[in-house]
Amino acid sequence: MTGILYHNPRCSKSRQALALLKEKGIEPEIHEYLKTPISKEQLEEILALLSISASELIRSSEDIYKELGLSKGDPEEQLINAMVKHPKLIQRPIYINNGKAAVGRPPEDILAIV
Repeated sequence: MTGILYHNPRCSKSRQALALLKEKGIEPEIHEYLKTPISKEQLEEILALLSISASELIRSSEDIYKELGLSKGDPEEQLINAMVKHPKLIQRPIYINNGKAAVGRPPEDILAIV
């Protein structure tokens, strides 16, 4: 097992990322974050590893984003709390390996940290 893949099996990009890792002989630990939500501390750690803000990781196209009245200009803490409470808002997939992280958009981006 190498690395952790924050995965949503219903997402085509997430499935493609997992397939790419397996093609490389990598069997990551799978974290289905919709079944087992990410804690606030984990999310903050992921953001730090990615070196991005919460507004760059949040899925603004989701209905819940609009229902909550969120915007990319909202305070970091508010966006993080929204993603923790509504994990569907978290961009996916996220691969973490050897102290580095990558968002698989496109899925091939995760290969940079293999």
